Amino acid sequence: MKKAKPPKILAIASSGGHWIQMLRLRPALVGAKVTYASTDTALAADVAGHTFHYFPDANRERKLLLIMQIVKIGWILLCVRPRVIISTGASCGYIAIRIGRLFRARTLFIDSIANAEQLSLSGHLACRHANLMLTQWPHLASPQGAQYKGSVL
Repeated sequence: MKKAKPPKILAIASSGGHWIQMLRLRPALVGAKVTYASTDTALAADVAGHTFHYFPDANRERKLLLIMQIVKIGWILLCVRPRVIISTGASCGYIAIRIGRLFRARTLFIDSIANAEQLSLSGHLACRHANLMLTQWPHLASPQGAQYKGSVL
C-alpha cells in the first residue's frame, strides 16, 4: 500500500504582523510540505528547513510594484503547485488566492487581528474567492462572508 504524500502548502504573508501571525500557525502545518513566501528575504531564517520565496512588497498605491508582485506570485505558484494556499495578508494573500484558484488549490485567508473594526481591503476581496475566509473578531463574522473560529494571537 502506498504511503500518502504530505500535502503541499504555500504559506504566504507580507512581513511584519502578517508574518508573525503566519508563524503562529506553524504547529497546525506539521506533517505537510510547507513552502513559505514573503516580502523580506531575511524572514527565511524564521522558517529554516523549509523552502522560502521572496516577492516584492506592494500595495494599491504602488502600481508598478503591484504588477511585479502579481507576476512573481504567479511564478511561485507555477513552481510550487501547492494543493493548499494559506495567507494572513495582505495584498499578496489576495493575489495568491486569485491565481491559486486557477490551479485548483484550496485557499484560506485569515484576516489580521489588527482589523478589529472592519475586514481589511485584502480580506474583503478575498472573501469572494477564498474557500474559507476567517476573521479574528466575532463581530466581523457573517453567514455569507468571513467566519470566526478564534484568534491566532
